[in-house]
Amino acid sequence: QVQLVESGGGSVQTGDSLTLSCSAGGRSISGYNMAWFRQAPEKEREFVAGISWTGDTVNYIDSVKGRFTISRDNPKSMMYLQMTSLRPEDTAVYYCAADATTVVPKVTRAAAAYDLWGQGTQVAISS
Repeated sequence: QVQLVESGGGSVQTGDSLTLSCSAGGRSISGYNMAWFRQAPEKEREFVAGISWTGDTVNYIDSVKGRFTISRDNPKSMMYLQMTSLRPEDTAVYYCAADATTVVPKVTRAAAAYDLWGQGTQVAISS
């Protein structure tokens, strides 16, 4: 089974940039629609950005549009989230998720659609 591992989190200041990476450990993710979620303290986990397994379709929540960019490299079994102009409200644990079941390339915002999850990486933005 594919295991997802996030990296790239850290503590930065408002306006800084970070790039998160999600590795599948060399196992193929070519057919998996994938996404980034985040969970802030005392809040529910929320969808941040998603990308279809073909890479043709991407989707973002409104609060990160224009600041975050999701991408993937299927041959390297990697997914990325480039985050710029970071704000204190972006502080959260960020999770990588994969839908290993759906064949159709699409982006789904519902967490229940994803059956593989990483352990999360902490992102902290100070003002």
